[in-house]
Amino acid sequence: MGSRPDVSESSRYQPQAIEERWQEHWERGQLHRTPDPGDAPGEPFVALSMFPYPSGNLHMGHVRNYVITDVIARVQRMRGRAVLHPMGWDAFGLPAENAAIERGVDPGAWTDRNIASMRQQLQRLGLSIDWDRELATCHADYYRWTQWLFLQFLEAGLAYQKDATVNWDPVDQTVLANEQVDSEGRSWRSGALVEKRQLRQWFLRITAYADQLLDDLPALEGWPERVHTMQANWIGRSSGAELHFAVVNDEGHDTGEHIPVFTTRPDTLFGASYLVLAPDHPLVATLTSAEQQLAVEAFCDLVSRQSEQERTADDKPKRGVPIGARVRNPANGELIPLWIADYVLADYGTGAVMGVPAHDQRDFVFARQYELPVRQVIIPAGSDEHAYEGGAWTDPGILIHSGPFDGLTSAEAKQAITRAAEEQGWGEAKVQFRLRDWLISRQRYWGCPIPVIHCDSCGVVPVPADQLPVELPRNVAFSGRGGSPLAQLESWWQVPCPSCGQSARRETDTMDTFMCSSWYFLRYSDPHNTSLPFNRAAVDSWLPVDQYVGGIEHAILHLLYARFFTKVLRDRGLLGFGEPFSRLLTQGMVQGITYRNPVSGRYVAPADVADPTDPRDPISGEVLDTFYEKMSKSKYNGVDPAVVIDRYGADTARMFILFKAPPEKDLEWDDADVEGQFRFLQRIWRLVDGALARGLTLAPAEQGGGGSGTLPTADLSPAERELRRAVHTAIAAVSEDLDGDFQFNTAVSELMKLSNAMAEHLEASSEPVAREALRTLVLLLAPFAPHLAEELWSQLHGREAGEATIPGSVHRQGWPELDPEALVRDTIPLVIQVKGKVRGSLEVPADADKAALEAIALASDIAAKWLEGKPPSRVIVVPGKLVNLVP
Repeated sequence: MGSRPDVSESSRYQPQAIEERWQEHWERGQLHRTPDPGDAPGEPFVALSMFPYPSGNLHMGHVRNYVITDVIARVQRMRGRAVLHPMGWDAFGLPAENAAIERGVDPGAWTDRNIASMRQQLQRLGLSIDWDRELATCHADYYRWTQWLFLQFLEAGLAYQKDATVNWDPVDQTVLANEQVDSEGRSWRSGALVEKRQLRQWFLRITAYADQLLDDLPALEGWPERVHTMQANWIGRSSGAELHFAVVNDEGHDTGEHIPVFTTRPDTLFGASYLVLAPDHPLVATLTSAEQQLAVEAFCDLVSRQSEQERTADDKPKRGVPIGARVRNPANGELIPLWIADYVLADYGTGAVMGVPAHDQRDFVFARQYELPVRQVIIPAGSDEHAYEGGAWTDPGILIHSGPFDGLTSAEAKQAITRAAEEQGWGEAKVQFRLRDWLISRQRYWGCPIPVIHCDSCGVVPVPADQLPVELPRNVAFSGRGGSPLAQLESWWQVPCPSCGQSARRETDTMDTFMCSSWYFLRYSDPHNTSLPFNRAAVDSWLPVDQYVGGIEHAILHLLYARFFTKVLRDRGLLGFGEPFSRLLTQGMVQGITYRNPVSGRYVAPADVADPTDPRDPISGEVLDTFYEKMSKSKYNGVDPAVVIDRYGADTARMFILFKAPPEKDLEWDDADVEGQFRFLQRIWRLVDGALARGLTLAPAEQGGGGSGTLPTADLSPAERELRRAVHTAIAAVSEDLDGDFQFNTAVSELMKLSNAMAEHLEASSEPVAREALRTLVLLLAPFAPHLAEELWSQLHGREAGEATIPGSVHRQGWPELDPEALVRDTIPLVIQVKGKVRGSLEVPADADKAALEAIALASDIAAKWLEGKPPSRVIVVPGKLVNLVP
C-alpha cells in the first residue's frame, strides 16, 4: 500500500499542539477570508451568530452559539457556497459605564480590552470567522453610520420627540423601553423596580410598520413558530371601533369635550355602566371635581410607583377612584360615572376603557368591588337573560336590552353598531395595535450620540452628514447619578447651530443600544466603506442573512427592531429586500449541575459538595436540592470554556456541545459526556493512525501512497459491501441532519456509527474501498472537529505540518457525494417471531418473495427450537420485515 509518512510526532492525539498549530496556519493563509460572491460555484451564503456584548469572558452559551454557526458555515463552504461568516461586538451599554464609575477606567479602553480578550478566546475554538470584517458598535467608524441612519429615519418622519411617561430605572438612572422591563416590573439590566417619569424623549415610529411586521411573519418559513407567535402577540393587532363619549356638566349638558374609547366589543356598548381613564390621562386634571381632588391625587401618586406589569397583571386586584365627572353613552344617552383605575394605561389605545361588567371578567370584578351596575346585554343563544349569572358572559351571543339591535348576534351587532356610530358621527371602525413606538433615548454616556442640535430659532436641526460622526468626548467624569455625564459637559454640548450659526445645544441623550444592533448585519457586507454604511449592490448580493443563530430571549427586542430597520431602509432605497434573516435557529441554554440549600436559599459550588450522591451543605450539613439550571456566576454552576479547552482541546468541546442535545433544546453539562467525546476523537485518531501504519494513504500514486484509484463496482467482498454501505449511509444521514432543521447531535451519532464500521471492516477491505472510507470520515468530521480533521487529512496526504497548503486544506474540499448504489443491500435482516414474540433474526436475500421467506423461516434453527418439531398452524409473512410462526 506504499510507504507510511513520518508520524513519529503524531502517534498520539495531542489536541492542544495540533489546534494551536493549525490555527496559526489558517490565519497565515487567510483560509477563512470571505470570497467575492461570484468567486464560488454556489450562491452566496451568510452564516451569522447574534454578536455578543464584550464582557471580557466567554461562557458556554457563547460557545454553543458560535460553534453551531461555524458548523453551518463550514458545511456550506464544502458545498461550494461563497460564505460570509463574520463577527462583531455589541459594544455600547451600561456595563462599560458602570465599570468607569466603579473602577475609574475609560469605558472605551475597558471595552477594547474586553474585545481583545474575547477575540482570543473565540479564536481558540477554531471558528472559521473572517476577522477582516470585524466591527464594534462603539467605534466611531461604525456609529458614524448609526447616526447617518437615524437621520434617514428623521427625514422620513419616523423619528420624533415628545413628552412621555417613561420607564425610569432608579439604579442605572436611565430610561428603558417597554420591552426592557420584565414581567415583575424590573429593569432587565439592573433588576431595580421601574418607576414612571415624564421626560422629553426620542422615539422611532415603529407603529407605522405594525401591519407589515405582522403580515409578513407567515413568509418567514425558516423561523420557529414560537417566535412568530411571540412577535404577533407583541404587535397585537385588534379590530374594533372607536366610540366617542361626550363629557357632561353637573346639569347633564354636553360640554363639547369627548373621550374616545377603543373597543373590540361594540356589541356590548349598551351594557357600559362606567368609563375608566388612565390615572395619567391628560383629561384627569381638568375633569376631576373639587370633592374628589385629594382622593384622585393620592391615587395617582400610588399608581406612579407601580410598574406597568403590576398594574395589568391578571392576578392583582384592580383599584380605582371616581373623579366626580360623568359622560354620556352615545348609544342610549345614559349618563355614566367617570373613574380612574390602575389597570388602564395612558399610552395603550386611547387611555380610556368602557366598563361592561356583565361581559368582561375584569370589569365584573371591578364593578362588584365598587358596587357599580352590572347590566346584561348579551345572552347565550337559545336561553334567557338569567341563564348565566355569577360572573361575566364573555362569549358571543344574542343581544338584549340594546334598543334597535335586540335579537342580533354579536357578530351582526358589531357591524351594525359600528355602522350606526359612523352614520351618526359618534364613532368609526378602527384597528389598534398593542405595539407602541420605540423609545430610543437614554440618559447615559456610553452610547451612540443622537445627531441633532436644538436651536432656539431653528428648532431641531440635524447634524449635517459631512460632520458625522458626532463623537463621544473622552476623559469624562462618571458618578453614576444625576443623568447623563454629557449633559454636564458644556464644552461638548454647546455648539453653533448648523442653520443659523447662533449658539445652540447638542442633544445629550444617547441611543438605545438596540439601535446599533438593528442594522449591524448589513455592515458586514461592506465593512470598509467610508462613503456609505454599505453599498446597495454589495448588501443585495449577500443579504438577507441565510442562517441566523441566537437566543429566544431576543425574539421581541432585537429581532423585531431589526425587521423594522430593514423595511425602513428598503423603503428609503438603500437595499432591495424586506426581511433581514431568512432562517432563524434559536439555540437552547447551557445548564450546569446546581446545588441549593432549600432552607437558606444559598447556592453551593459543585466543588464544595463532598459527595454528589448525598449532596450536603458544607457548612450546615443540610441536604441540598440538586437540579440543572442555566449557568450563572451567582449559582456557581458555570464551566469555564478555557478550562475545558486546556484539558481536552477545542474539538472535544465542540463535539460535546453539538452531540449532547438538539440545538433548540437546553443542554445539560456533564463532565463524563465531555470525556466520552474526547475518547471518540481518540478512536478516530487511532483508526487513521492504524491505517497509516499499514501504508494506506490518500497521497497521489507518484508520491508512493497510491491515488484514490477506481472504486470497484462489482465482486466486492461482504466486508467491503458493508463498509461502503456504512460510508454512504453516513453521507446521506449527515447531509440530511445538516439541512433544514439542524440535528447536529444525530449527525455526530452517524460519525460514531461510521467509525465503528471502519474499525470492523477497514483492514479487510481493498485499498480503493478503504481510501474512500478514510476520505469520507475525515471530510464529514471536518465541520465538527476542524483541527483534528485538518491534521488527519494532512497525514493521509503524506504532508508534514509545515508543508500543508491552503488549497489542499480539508476545509477547501467538496462535500462527499452519495452513491445510491452503495446503499442497495443484497441481503436484509428478517425478524422471526413465534406466537408474536421475537425469537431471533436471519439474513435473507433482499429479493426473496413470500414463499421463499416462509421456507427459510421454517427451515431455520429458530423454528426448530421454538416449534419443537411441530408444524405451525399459521405463517404470517411481512416481506422485508418479519415472519411470524403461530403454533
